[in-house]
Amino acid sequence: MEPQRPAKPMELNVLGERLDPCCFAPQTGFYRDGYCRTGPQDLGRHIVCAELTLEFLEFTRAAGNDLSTPRPEFGFPGLRPGDRWCLCALRWKEAFDAGCAPPVILEACHQRVLDLIPLEALQAHAL
Repeated sequence: MEPQRPAKPMELNVLGERLDPCCFAPQTGFYRDGYCRTGPQDLGRHIVCAELTLEFLEFTRAAGNDLSTPRPEFGFPGLRPGDRWCLCALRWKEAFDAGCAPPVILEACHQRVLDLIPLEALQAHAL
């Protein structure tokens, strides 16, 4: 039986439309509801919906954030290339500056990312 999906939030994406989900399997987002939403407790601003690549996973591991290794004690399955995940905005920007940013799903990137990353950069990496 598939888990029940939450109602679509009223928050907006970078295109000014209603925010689409990023991924339900694995369950992503700061709130683990499938959406790249943010709030006061989300200090990392997990608001960029990306389709992960091997190059990015290696980059972020080298930067101290291993997303590939499962951490069952935290309910984290470990991620593989092709998975979609809500990334921290500044980590995506670091990868962008280093030339290894993964592609993004604009409809699922929260509009607040535009405070940190220009729309043109996201559009250049859109799926």
